[in-house]
Amino acid sequence: MKFTIGWLKDHLDTKKKDNELIEKLTDIGLEVESFDKLSSDLDSFKVAKIINAEQHPNADRLRICDVDIGEQNTIKVVCGAPNAKKDLLTVYAGPGSIIPKNNMKLTVSKIRGVTSYGMLCSESELNLSEESEGITELKSSNYSDKIGKNFFKSKTEKVVDLSITPNRPDCLGVRGVARDLAAAGAGKLKKISLKNIKKNGSQKIKVSIIKDKNQGCNAFGSCLIEGVTNQESPHWLKEKIFSLGQKPISAIVDITNYVMLDLNRPLHAYDADKIDKEIIVRNSKKGETFKALDNKEYKLDDGMCVISDKSGVLGLGGIIGGTRSGTEINTKNVLLESAYFLPRSIRKTSKLLNIDTDAKFRFERGIDPRSIELGLSKAAELISEICGGKISNFDIQKTDRYEKNTIKFNVSLFEKITGFKVNDNEIVKILTELGFEVSKKNLELDLKIPTWRPDITQQIDIVEEIVRIKGYNNIETLEPEKTKIKDTLNKQQKLFHFLQRSIASKGYFETVTWSFTDSKINNLFRENLKEIKIVNPISSDLDVLRNSIFSNLTFYLKKNLDRGFKDISLFEIGPIFQDNQPGNQLTVIGAIKSGKVSRLNWNQKERPVDVFDVKKDAIQTLVEAGYDRKSLFIKDKSPSYYHPGKSGSVYLDKNDIEPIAYFGDIHPNIVKKLDIKTEGLLGFEIYLDYLKDNKLKLKDQKPNFEYSDYQKSERDFAFVVDKNFKAQDLMEIISSIDQNLIRSIKIFDIYEGENIPDGKKSIALNVTIQSSEKTLEESDLEKINKLIISTVETKSGAKIRS
Repeated sequence: MKFTIGWLKDHLDTKKKDNELIEKLTDIGLEVESFDKLSSDLDSFKVAKIINAEQHPNADRLRICDVDIGEQNTIKVVCGAPNAKKDLLTVYAGPGSIIPKNNMKLTVSKIRGVTSYGMLCSESELNLSEESEGITELKSSNYSDKIGKNFFKSKTEKVVDLSITPNRPDCLGVRGVARDLAAAGAGKLKKISLKNIKKNGSQKIKVSIIKDKNQGCNAFGSCLIEGVTNQESPHWLKEKIFSLGQKPISAIVDITNYVMLDLNRPLHAYDADKIDKEIIVRNSKKGETFKALDNKEYKLDDGMCVISDKSGVLGLGGIIGGTRSGTEINTKNVLLESAYFLPRSIRKTSKLLNIDTDAKFRFERGIDPRSIELGLSKAAELISEICGGKISNFDIQKTDRYEKNTIKFNVSLFEKITGFKVNDNEIVKILTELGFEVSKKNLELDLKIPTWRPDITQQIDIVEEIVRIKGYNNIETLEPEKTKIKDTLNKQQKLFHFLQRSIASKGYFETVTWSFTDSKINNLFRENLKEIKIVNPISSDLDVLRNSIFSNLTFYLKKNLDRGFKDISLFEIGPIFQDNQPGNQLTVIGAIKSGKVSRLNWNQKERPVDVFDVKKDAIQTLVEAGYDRKSLFIKDKSPSYYHPGKSGSVYLDKNDIEPIAYFGDIHPNIVKKLDIKTEGLLGFEIYLDYLKDNKLKLKDQKPNFEYSDYQKSERDFAFVVDKNFKAQDLMEIISSIDQNLIRSIKIFDIYEGENIPDGKKSIALNVTIQSSEKTLEESDLEKINKLIISTVETKSGAKIRS
């Protein structure tokens, strides 16, 4: 939002200096981005000095001048003036400059084979006088110390540029800014002075609003001004337009722009003679087209609010007009529009058509619906003064009435929220000056909210208004109490971040993706869950909520593989969704691994990653998080998107119903369907919601390291068991025999086939035996060996294999 201080003072009676007003604007929440003069076309004309002038080799009447334009910068200019000579002070215009007399734009050019960078100007070319025989001669006494400085003194005022937040549409007009300053004590708000306009009969062009479903316009005001003489705007109006960095067009267009910026009341002017019989405000039909004032052709969809006549669309309501009914310099009769368009309609249409205009910017934020008549009056008065013409009575068609919303405000709430007190009478004064209608009943105020403030809906908004105007500096700063700082994260949040770090430490790269995914990929990992479609997806390939972490991980792994990367390990932690009920989701950390281990390694043989790699990563992550490795139980059950023979599930306890993790090869059919080209694709998932409280502290977790000074012994056993008997059960039986002596158990072979009975298998284990109290003798070892064999045979029905 841009304006000058002079423009602001059209609405604000103040004795404050410019810098004081700027500070006050920032204090009341209207952020000042800049306060400076706008650049002008005349800024490129510099005081210069000819330091040398030579005859042009190919032209008798031309000279080649070396010109000092300041800052030790000398350029060559070809000049035909007879008075171009050494040491002359004159006016230089560089490339890009626009000559005031004929609006010619200068460029670098070759004149008779010599390149000229700009030109030296005559008084006539600068509109200083009629003298055109030679270049301008400046007096040394006045200009010798100004070489390189601007020749024209800037007469433009400094321009204030405000950054207006979306909740303050009222401050997109200069009057709204003045109102806030007046409430903050920076001056007094002036009354809007409108002359009594002489009106001549009814408005002759019929206007009707078609009550369609989701109609985007519910009020349309208009007046007809006949017999105007459209012309160039007067100086004061041009200055207003120039101050915004815009160029004046014609008096009628400039007046509508001025009223929009002055009062935040967008208007539109039609050439009444180009309107076919009547104005119809309606919803568009799919396929309709019109050419807009930006000279672009737009194809409309159903339900867009359009202003039309009997011949078709004239413009998009509240966004942009069309060329067919636009005013021109020879326009004689003007239909002036002042309407109210609903923000949702403006926002939807402008987004679909990718149109951004000043009017759209204001209407989508919500303007004052009761400013229709004020806008017509102000614009009609100015058009009549500048262009003449007869003004008709105003015709205002409405489908809704806008009454001021009310709110009850308890004045004690202000001190409770802000910590400082403001006198009740001062609160009433501030709110009144902001435009509220206030009536006091004991400690409660009945407030009528001004229609230009759509952001005020509840008591806390009133508190904000008062503290904003009174000053945020009144809020006392309190030092925090010097108490022991407590952890801000709960156990589940700590576990969330710990697992992130743990998996990252194993060489996996973290990815952060949408909770949305492609339904085609999601269906491969959906298992028995319901597909959750998104009603309005941000793109066609993100059309469902994900049922598995793997849906996005596999997609981005493939993208990286296709770009030539190898041996990729990725992980992500986030929600997966079970159905469309709010909160019915699980937090999962998932990881996938592909490629080879030890690729191109000089001292290790490379191999494809396998199921034991991801199993190790999953188990080790759980152990690092504080869960006992010995209590973790593995089953060979897993979801259908894993390879049925190379996958498993992890339980915290043998008797638990829900697994806490899955691991294994991704099913080959899925790898084939996704066309993922890699040596192996494996993954694991850990479900945070199923993890019970761990006993260890994640913050300072160090494993207990036990060691013995006495020698260890290793013994190998091979047991023949039923084919369905699990190796893990066998390990549990052995470890329970004597935990003080049996330190570790490793399975090194599982065999089925020759010399093994049908329905049986052989499991070979290596058992490490060590005491922390003494060196074990052969008799001790023999005793524990026999105990291991007898216990296993008794509890499992196994037989030692000879």
